[in-house]
Amino acid sequence: MMESRIKPCLSCSGLATTLMDATTDKDPLVQEQIYNALCYLGESEPEEILHSCDEYLRQHDKLAYPHRVIILKAMETVVKNNIASLDKSTAKVVIFLASNEMTKSKEVIREWQQAASSVLVAVGQRFINKVMEEVLTKFQPGILPHYFIVQTFANLSVSNVFGMVPFLNSILGTMLPMLGMAKQDHMKSVFCYALQHFSESIQEYLANLDKAPDPTVRKDTFSNEIFSAYEVLFNSWLQHREAKLRLAVVEAMGPMSYLMPSEKLEEQLPKLIPGILALYKKHAEAFYISKSLCQILEASVNIGSRSLDVQLDALLGTLHPQICAPAEPSVPLTVKNHTEVLRCFTVLACSFPDRVLAFLLPKLESSNERTRVGTLLIMRQIINSAPSQMEIKKPFILSSMKLPLQDSNDKVKRAVVQVISAMAHHGYLEQPGGEAMMEYLVRQCALPSEAPKKQTPDADDLTSDSVQSISVNTLFLLSTTVDRMNNVLWPYLLEFVTPIQFTNALTPLCKSLMYLAMKKQEEGENASLIRYDLNGNLPSPYALTTRLLVVSSQPYAGDCRGTAALRLLNVLQYSVHPALEQLWSKRVPSLVEHIEENTEKCLCQKEWEEKLLLFLQETLAAVSDNTWICHFVTEMCRQLNSYNGFPLEKNFLYKCIGTTLGACTSKDLVQKQLQELLETARYHEEAEREGLASCFGICAINHLEETLAKLEDFVRSDVFKKSVGLFSIFKDRSDNEVEKIKSTLILCYGFVAVHAPKELVLSRIEADILKNIFQYFNTKVLGIKVETKDLTLKLCLIRSICMISQAIYNGGKCGDFVFSRKAELVAQMVEFIKAEPLDAMRTPVRQRAMVTCTYLVSVLEPHLSDPDRTELIDTCLASVLALPPDPGQERDGIGGDAPHKEILYGDTLSALKDLLKSLLQRNLTPHGLQDMFAHLGPWIKSNKEQERQRAVEVSAALLDFYLGKLNVSTVVPFYNLGVLIALFSPRCSDSLASVRQHAVDCVYCLLYIQLCYEGFARDHTDEMVEGLKALKKGLEEPDFTVLFHTCHNIAMVVGKRVPPDQLMSLLLAMFEGLADPDKNCSRAATVMINSLLKERGSVLQEKVPDIMSIIHSKLQEVDEEHIRKAAQQTVYILASQHKSVVVSSLLGSALPFDSHTCAMWRSLAAEPTLTSQILEQLLEKVNRDVPYKESKCFLLGSGSERIATPLPLAATCALYEIMSAPESGAAVLGLYAPLFVTLLLRVSCTVGVQLPKSLQSRERRSSSLSPAPRSLHPCSCAVETLKVMLARGGSEAVTRAVGSAGGWDLMASPERHHDGIAVLAGAMARHAGPRLPLIVKNLVPTLSSVFDSQRITTTAFFAELLNSNVVNDLMLLETVMDNMTGRQKDPCMLVRMLALRGLGNISSGSPEKVRKHGAKLLASMVNGMDDKDDPHNLVALEAMSSLSKLLDHLEERDIQSMLLHIAIRIRPFFDSEQPGLRQSSIVLFGNLTKFSEDDCEAFFEQILNGLVTLLLHLQDPKPEVVKACKFALRMCGPNMGCEGLCDMFLNHLREDRSLHYGEFMNNVCKHLMQSYPEMLNRLILTNLFYFKSNWVDIRAAAPMFIGFLVLHVDEDHCQQVDLDQLISALNLLLKDPVPAVRMKVAETLGRLVRIL
Repeated sequence: MMESRIKPCLSCSGLATTLMDATTDKDPLVQEQIYNALCYLGESEPEEILHSCDEYLRQHDKLAYPHRVIILKAMETVVKNNIASLDKSTAKVVIFLASNEMTKSKEVIREWQQAASSVLVAVGQRFINKVMEEVLTKFQPGILPHYFIVQTFANLSVSNVFGMVPFLNSILGTMLPMLGMAKQDHMKSVFCYALQHFSESIQEYLANLDKAPDPTVRKDTFSNEIFSAYEVLFNSWLQHREAKLRLAVVEAMGPMSYLMPSEKLEEQLPKLIPGILALYKKHAEAFYISKSLCQILEASVNIGSRSLDVQLDALLGTLHPQICAPAEPSVPLTVKNHTEVLRCFTVLACSFPDRVLAFLLPKLESSNERTRVGTLLIMRQIINSAPSQMEIKKPFILSSMKLPLQDSNDKVKRAVVQVISAMAHHGYLEQPGGEAMMEYLVRQCALPSEAPKKQTPDADDLTSDSVQSISVNTLFLLSTTVDRMNNVLWPYLLEFVTPIQFTNALTPLCKSLMYLAMKKQEEGENASLIRYDLNGNLPSPYALTTRLLVVSSQPYAGDCRGTAALRLLNVLQYSVHPALEQLWSKRVPSLVEHIEENTEKCLCQKEWEEKLLLFLQETLAAVSDNTWICHFVTEMCRQLNSYNGFPLEKNFLYKCIGTTLGACTSKDLVQKQLQELLETARYHEEAEREGLASCFGICAINHLEETLAKLEDFVRSDVFKKSVGLFSIFKDRSDNEVEKIKSTLILCYGFVAVHAPKELVLSRIEADILKNIFQYFNTKVLGIKVETKDLTLKLCLIRSICMISQAIYNGGKCGDFVFSRKAELVAQMVEFIKAEPLDAMRTPVRQRAMVTCTYLVSVLEPHLSDPDRTELIDTCLASVLALPPDPGQERDGIGGDAPHKEILYGDTLSALKDLLKSLLQRNLTPHGLQDMFAHLGPWIKSNKEQERQRAVEVSAALLDFYLGKLNVSTVVPFYNLGVLIALFSPRCSDSLASVRQHAVDCVYCLLYIQLCYEGFARDHTDEMVEGLKALKKGLEEPDFTVLFHTCHNIAMVVGKRVPPDQLMSLLLAMFEGLADPDKNCSRAATVMINSLLKERGSVLQEKVPDIMSIIHSKLQEVDEEHIRKAAQQTVYILASQHKSVVVSSLLGSALPFDSHTCAMWRSLAAEPTLTSQILEQLLEKVNRDVPYKESKCFLLGSGSERIATPLPLAATCALYEIMSAPESGAAVLGLYAPLFVTLLLRVSCTVGVQLPKSLQSRERRSSSLSPAPRSLHPCSCAVETLKVMLARGGSEAVTRAVGSAGGWDLMASPERHHDGIAVLAGAMARHAGPRLPLIVKNLVPTLSSVFDSQRITTTAFFAELLNSNVVNDLMLLETVMDNMTGRQKDPCMLVRMLALRGLGNISSGSPEKVRKHGAKLLASMVNGMDDKDDPHNLVALEAMSSLSKLLDHLEERDIQSMLLHIAIRIRPFFDSEQPGLRQSSIVLFGNLTKFSEDDCEAFFEQILNGLVTLLLHLQDPKPEVVKACKFALRMCGPNMGCEGLCDMFLNHLREDRSLHYGEFMNNVCKHLMQSYPEMLNRLILTNLFYFKSNWVDIRAAAPMFIGFLVLHVDEDHCQQVDLDQLISALNLLLKDPVPAVRMKVAETLGRLVRIL
């Protein structure tokens, strides 16, 4: 019994020793794994492992300390995890060892001794007395102890307070004399560390006496010893020059001060505090000093010290700079220091409030920013933390804040806001002076809300938030959460609503005011919400209403201030006017809802302003009190200047003033206010000019006379004259300023004309309005030739005249006006249009000028002269049609956004159409039409799409207008029909759909105009012409068929409608149209031309050679697809009559064929009979000559090269071109087999064949001229021709299949040619089976060829055919199979390999035939595996792959006889260096398992032999091998007699599932050890073989495999393992160069505890 107990201990010890020997490994991860393994052993046998570690460390006394540390850390972990069950004797051993390890070296070796100390602390959790018994032996009076003895005491006092405190009295007694003996700094530091933790432990003990083992312990027990220690620390060590020691002393003195006798502390304070304060100058890191100081101050206050009074000035003077120094958020100790210092101030402020304030408040006047910020931080602290002491100091503190309120520094501002927040919570703002604080807060809310400029990171930033955002949050919190602030803030905050400087604060102000007002209403103060009798400084109702209404016009500005302003207005309704309650309660919520339903982007500003103005009108109507309205409008005018710099709001305010003036019944007030507006307007601002003009226009609705009178008076007034006179002094600005005033006045007249009642304004236009406008404009209209360059003046003049024209037009009295200056005004508009840039549409000058001209031309007399008319048309066309494609995309135009520009462009084009229509209206004749299209013609033919599009669109509109207005009284010739038809008919196939549509409309209109001129009634319907309309829908998305059909129809209609004398001119124009820059239009011309050529071919017969030449030259001149197609049609007509001549001449063309020659070849495919004859001619030329000639190379030793012969090459190229034409399909089908075989052999013969030198240089020249020429290389050329032959022969599926598999590229590669042929054969079998018999018949003779290339090609083709059942269906199987078997002795290794592949393919092609030929096929495979002339095992590899495929279909009796032979033969390949061999052999092994039933035991042995290999190769570096292993294991599973293992293999080794290898192997080993425990040693020995594997992952997997095996084996079967051999092998592998391997070994060593 005793022996069996001892053996595992020794074995466990040995295992632990092995691991501990490995601690010398330098890799940290391996060391970590060794530590984990030791801990694992410790979990199993804690006592033994702790004893082993003890013995190892004692025996290996020289082991370097880094390795000892690993063992000690493992011991600490084992102790911690098993402390409850640890035996007392083991604890003693561990304590003794750790104590010795800790004190073995007198020098401090921190990592080693710390690890030993940690072991003692861990044991001390339960065995504190034993630990103390041991450690105290090394803590003898009069002898300085080891550094870590003291530290261990300290750590024990923290980890086991109740166990340790009873020892502290005696420890302190022994320690005190040692303090004087400590000479070295590190010893002094550790004594300080111990005293600090002792003091903290004693405090914790005293705080929890109810739980303590000895409740009689008192502070006095330790006071004297602590004080004695204090004297040494303070009087001696604190003066040391070493900074770390001083900090250690300070850290200790804080907690010690609580334990010192009261009288002693009081006695020491006069020295202690100055001593601590002095340290601030010596240490950059102040946290520990501040923390200790705070503890000392608290201890002093606790004993009611009187000494602090004397120290106060020094304390304040030293602590204050600590707060002023920046706290760096990235350095946590600086933030903690701030916290401790602020705690110090709290302690001092509670005891000495007067003196602390007397010290702090003057600091607010400091010139140093940090001083001011720091002082404010302290003020906030003491306001919050010493409220009772500060109560009577409130007025004093408030008065001292005057200077900080004027500070412009952002950091100071943030601090002030925080102080104000604290004050609000503690009642300061209710005192006199509190209002100044609130005003300051509102001012900060009004700061710009944009993101602040990037500054360098500054440590003293109080927060990352901006001053504005902090202030907004503070204001809202004070309004909503601090109840005592309600009466402070209401109604005081209303004073900040109207001043413009608080605009940015409006949103938070309105929100706060609304919240406060609602609280007041809840308290029942609705009627007297605003008490003006008590608050004289509040803004009037008129001022509030104006302000809130105006800011609502920009509802999303300033954080959506519109909503806040309107809601506040609604709350104030009764205070504004009692009559508004009902109206506003209904209207304001709907306005707010409108804002909330929209966004800034989608809100229509014009519609929104109209809603607000309507609301204002309804408000004025509801009030219906002229006095109130007069006060209101006066206040509005008074606020105008406040909005300088807010153009949008000011513009709206002008509209409000106009609306309010309109409601005012006092005409004197109206005139007075209008005069004031004219005098004070800022004319140089566009928004101001618009606003003023809008105001006058709206006002004129009810006050026309007063408005016009005021405008005239202003020009005559001294104010205007003084302005002009003053400006004239400054020559640089006088013109500009004066023109801005004139622009505004002109604009005012326009607005007045539009808005005023028509029955009143028409009589004033000629007499007043126009006269004054001309007077202000001051151009050559008045005879003074002054060329204005001012855009504003131009726009205002154009807008005004346009508005006046519209007023006249809408007034219905335009016939009464005769403009004597009309021509001059039109000329002025033309000049304006000419001056506009053609690269962009930046202003609406064009559009407004053209609209104005349209009114002037069509409405007003007299007529324009011809030169003026011509200039007007040309200028307007050029100004609009020549604009860039998208004139709405410029960055610098008006409006600023693309949609606005798009609308402007559309309006401009409409204006152009209207103008041209009004001009055409004056001359509705063919001549007038011709004259108009003389201007439009060049634009219609432009090579710029946008110009054509616009020109044809305008043309269609004009022709439609002409037809609609045409009234023919006599039959006259439409002499220019042919020219106009030629202009528009090619455009019916323009590249732009819109042009096509409009062009059809143009032809349609022209033909109907012709019918009208021929005498038909206007409502006459011509069926052929009407057919053109039906074509329009098809032209939206045209294909070529639609285009041909369209052109054909137009040609038919034109042929019948155009007079004979215009036909030739039409044809000539069409020929010229071939060069049209738009391809579609030139295509239309070719279609029409070809229609004529077909009808008159006999006339052209004698000119065939010339036509060929012209066609070729035209193709060179205009290389467009449609011209090429037209040429092909002509060539086909010629070839049908002169076949041989055409073929010979084309074959004589230079190689490579240019694109025009290619086009001519393709034209010969148009008719099947002709095509077949030409193909037969070309096949005969390919086969007649040899494919290449041998040519010796110049370089010695480089052998010869093969050079292609020219005629077969040219014929191959010609075959390609003809067969690439779709029309050749029928002819190719008729010659399918000869074409396929010839071209396949052509490919075979040209692999590696070169071009002649002359053609090589010519091909290079051709490729430099043409962007992507077809290769002339013989093999590529043959492959391409074969591809096109298959596609044209109905085998597109073959071409696609080969292409998608990369077969064509493989075919041209000398190394992979056979793979490409196999891809082709497979595709032929799948998609072109019926073609194969004749192809096979023609290919069989080439198997006997003397040329390897031909045998390889044919063998590869046949081998792949056998992969398909089609050979069986076509009765070709025996023929092809016999030919393959015959190739087994072929001298070419590749042919032998391909033959085996073909025989293997029978399994998938004709599986039902495999049994019949089983013995023969199996013999072939075994022979292949034994092939002697196979240095790289390629034939063997093919034999294994093929045999795997055949197995399922062979007779079992055929396989049984050879099963073990094959299994043993392939086993060495499992670990082959070649991945392909590994994969194929493993897959074959998996397949062989199906046949193991009859010889189950023998084959089961083979499975066991391969099992470890297969499992380890799941970590193979090659994915295909991993996949093969998964398959083989799944197949082996059912034969292993273990259901769990079988299920695991089937579930976890699916191909689509990723594998967690470690977890998988763990479970596999569990099943193996449950089912085959007797196999343990055999499995381990097989794994040992792989310890030397070349693959790292497998080397790492093998020890892991062993680790899992031993983890799951039963104790009964452990004896079979040779532990010495295993541990020896693992030890050897522990020296592996790869850390990952060593980690797995260490892990396994830990697990060996299972089999000990």
